[in-house]
Amino acid sequence: MKKFNYIKPKKLNSERVNWVISEQTRNIVAAFSEYSEYTESEVVDKFLKNILTDEEFVEWAMKKRNNKLLKQLGLGEMEV
Repeated sequence: MKKFNYIKPKKLNSERVNWVISEQTRNIVAAFSEYSEYTESEVVDKFLKNILTDEEFVEWAMKKRNNKLLKQLGLGEMEV
């Protein structure tokens, strides 16, 4: 008997933001969205999460010792 895989929600805590970005950046996001078949919002979300691979940024954030900031960044459980 095959196990049924339930559909999970994509995002639970998303909100609209009002940023000003260049036309070139909008075009890059639109083109990558078409290429990858992700929505433009998903492309931005996935790309910006790559910032957390910047070791210097993570070290800076960890030194802040601001538990709320670390939790918001998803760094609460990490060690430097």
